[in-house]
Amino acid sequence: MTPPRRQRRSPGPDRPAAPSPPGAPAKEGEARNPERLFVIGGEGGGERADIDLVTLIVARADPPVSATPEQAALLRLCAAPLSVAELSAYLSLPFSVVTVLLTDLLALELVQARAPIVRQKVADRNLLEAVMHGLQKL
Repeated sequence: MTPPRRQRRSPGPDRPAAPSPPGAPAKEGEARNPERLFVIGGEGGGERADIDLVTLIVARADPPVSATPEQAALLRLCAAPLSVAELSAYLSLPFSVVTVLLTDLLALELVQARAPIVRQKVADRNLLEAVMHGLQKL
């Protein structure tokens, strides 16, 4: 027995598409009409800051009036330290666009970039011996 075939519904001449109000969230399965990424990122022709996915970003000030909506959202999210990967996920923007936005904010000294905490590559010998002795006692 073969499963029934489903046909996609699409607006055609007999079924006009119902326009959704501007600013309304897109329903599941509907394509949104996003802004072009070069509009969000601005010119982006200059140097980019040396930022990777695990760089922590912290806001130093509230969003200025002249900030774009994306920059203001970044500044509000960065009240507590967040990684660039988290910011990219929360804003649903690609890493490259977030990097361009953060470069502008770093130039204006509105955010601070912190390197991630690097742990020791080699574990402490005393700690390893204590763990080994504890396991032997079990």
